[in-house]
Amino acid sequence: MEFPSWFQSAIQERLDDVSARIQFHPELSKYREEEKSAFKAMFSGRDVTQCPGFIEWEDKHHYCRGLENERLYLQGMRDGARLAIALMFDPFAEQEETH
Repeated sequence: MEFPSWFQSAIQERLDDVSARIQFHPELSKYREEEKSAFKAMFSGRDVTQCPGFIEWEDKHHYCRGLENERLYLQGMRDGARLAIALMFDPFAEQEETH
């Protein structure tokens, strides 16, 4: 089933909006700052992959991305549930079926 282009655009705009809000969410800023600090600390002229700071940064980086992805997923589930409920209880759908 192909969705109309206006619907695809609406979904993309919603995803962009939610992504932007998550990117600047205050609860995640602490983890982003830790990640940035760990990233800066690992550049001391050594092989980055052998540096313990790299491992610390990599852990923080993956954790932060995981939190962001989790929030995106949960918001998508909420939006999907709201859309499904709205479509199931569309008052105009009954009127269209009777005509």
